[in-house]
Amino acid sequence: MLLPTRIPLRLRVFFRGAFALLALATVGLALSVLLEEKIQGLQAYTQGFAKTLGQISARLRHPTGQLALLNPAMAPPPGVGLRPVVLPFSAIDFDDRTKVQQAVEMAGCGVRYALPGGQEAQLCVAIGSSPLAGGFIYAVGSVPSPALVARRVGERDLSAAHRVRVTLQMRGQTSRWMAPFEAPTEPPAAGSSLAQRGRLTGFVEAEDGQTADKPVRDFRGWLWRDLRCLGPLPGAVDMASAASAASVGSAAEPEDCLRQAFFSVRLPVEVFRDDLQTRRAQIVWPPQDLDRMLLRVQVLPPGAESAPLFDSAQGEPTAPFSLQALQSLLLPGETLNIRTANGAQVAELSGHAPPEPSAPLMDALIRRLPVEGYDTPLVARETITTSLGRYELTLTGDVRSVNRQLSVVATRVAGFVGAMLLAVLLTWLAIELRIIRRITVLTQRAALVSREVKGPTSEIRLDVADLRGADELGLLAGTLGDLMQRVNDDVRREHLRVQQEKDQWHAVGHEIMSPLQSLMVLHAQADDPSHRYIHRMQQAIKVLYGQASPTEAFEATTLGVQALDLMAFLRQVAQNAPHAGIERVHLDAAHDAPPLWVRADEYALEDAVTHVLTNADRFRHPGTAIELRCVLTAQGVEVQISNQGPGVPQDLLGRVFDYGVSQDTGAGREGQDASHRGQGLFVARTYMAKMGGTITLHNQADGVRVCLGLLLA
Repeated sequence: MLLPTRIPLRLRVFFRGAFALLALATVGLALSVLLEEKIQGLQAYTQGFAKTLGQISARLRHPTGQLALLNPAMAPPPGVGLRPVVLPFSAIDFDDRTKVQQAVEMAGCGVRYALPGGQEAQLCVAIGSSPLAGGFIYAVGSVPSPALVARRVGERDLSAAHRVRVTLQMRGQTSRWMAPFEAPTEPPAAGSSLAQRGRLTGFVEAEDGQTADKPVRDFRGWLWRDLRCLGPLPGAVDMASAASAASVGSAAEPEDCLRQAFFSVRLPVEVFRDDLQTRRAQIVWPPQDLDRMLLRVQVLPPGAESAPLFDSAQGEPTAPFSLQALQSLLLPGETLNIRTANGAQVAELSGHAPPEPSAPLMDALIRRLPVEGYDTPLVARETITTSLGRYELTLTGDVRSVNRQLSVVATRVAGFVGAMLLAVLLTWLAIELRIIRRITVLTQRAALVSREVKGPTSEIRLDVADLRGADELGLLAGTLGDLMQRVNDDVRREHLRVQQEKDQWHAVGHEIMSPLQSLMVLHAQADDPSHRYIHRMQQAIKVLYGQASPTEAFEATTLGVQALDLMAFLRQVAQNAPHAGIERVHLDAAHDAPPLWVRADEYALEDAVTHVLTNADRFRHPGTAIELRCVLTAQGVEVQISNQGPGVPQDLLGRVFDYGVSQDTGAGREGQDASHRGQGLFVARTYMAKMGGTITLHNQADGVRVCLGLLLA
């Protein structure tokens, strides 16, 4: 039977059908992912829609949110003062510093002003939510101030003291008050957080600056100055004393620093009081012209021509929380409508997002993906109750925003899907041209061989010389053969190298062990200091003897862990340290300290401690000592070894105990070797782990501390 001269039809249909199915599967996968994302996006949007209304309601139920509801247009105008706002409270207990501060902070009505020198002032101008509390305007604020100068009782010149000037413009009239600071006869109680406190006595001030002889009875105000120092006075020289005063915070602090002065003023407004008396039953509260009232507050230092410490009509005020801040909680397409109980519009906010590019084809495709319940409108309502009535919140959602967001994402992903389809096409072309075509050539030549076998000729030849040079299969086979040959050669060389290293370790160990045996005989006494070091050298040779690498040798070491008197051990280490070239090793323990028994191998622990001491000696400042200290912990005992010198760089802290890692800052020092293998701390960590202990390293302010943790025996 003759072989066919080309690839069978079934095989060609199989290859081409497989690639067609792969392309269809890629498109189908992309569509199914988009459909699933649309379903999940709708579910997530529906859940987030309810959470958004809950977050908005929670904000508006807080006193800060109620302040924004009661005053939807309370942005402070720059350069003219502040408009009074309606508080969510009926009144303020302005005589109590703590209560008035809490009320202002909870309501969030404070308008902030930036002052020179990085300082900040704050002012809240408001009225109560209930007219029954009286027709008063409250001005509460704080300002950095030097030591307050009080007015002497009976003194006519008010400019000699610190004072507060209040100017009120309403209904075509301007009212002015000048309130000097008057200190009480008794100082603040011991332990108080106040440096100064006193009243603000209000006098009516005329346009020419002249004040009335008698104070206004219903004008009430207080001024408190904290004990905490905020910073030096402008132009002060002794900055250090001011900083020291800020940290100490005592009554003996110097007065050359600024402290926070907090004032609370209740202004009597005759127009409000007249309305309350004449139209008690029909009074409208808050007043309809409240947004046209302006209040200016100035805190003046002593001196008629001195610049004010604070002026609410100067600078750029920072508005408190307003309803516009809720816009950040809204998603694109969502609308929040706020109305009063009688239907009056308060605010309408819409979510916005920067436009992102999307392909029109993707928009049409995503709109056609079927999702149940996608056309149902989303509307949620909530009611907020305040002291002045109820407010209705209506949140309207737009599920089409899910389409827009998904279209933007799909536009980005479309490039990847197109790249996958292009890759499928290129792969099919590559197989057709680079593989199937060459297989066809091989098939034709195999068919020729089959015909030659049936013929009279006895010579059978299959010419593949041209395929070996150009065909990928022939090139790959030749390359793999060469590569395998090289790998075999490398493996043989590696075996030879390992065997040579083992023979070298055997030879070195054999040559060193004989002299060590002689030294052990010469220093056989246990109290001989050399006996310990010779024994340690002998143990190290046994550890490394016959191993292929130092890491394998140390990790394969077996230690004899037993009870060890740690205090006696550390005394001996400190005494023998000079013999190892480590001077000034100090043990922080009493000579008669009781024994402290731990579980350890004496020689392995001595190796670990010696390696740590060597590193501490290498990096300490000349002339400083190395401190040894024992500390009892919940897990056992911790040996702390500290030096005074440079710290370990941050990039080495996590790797300092790894084999081969060394900080070569000791290079170039007299008497030290510039090359370091990075083996000592690795050995210390290995031995400590085999003894059930730990070793850690910490940078201190003046050096480094290494902590070796051991278990109690």
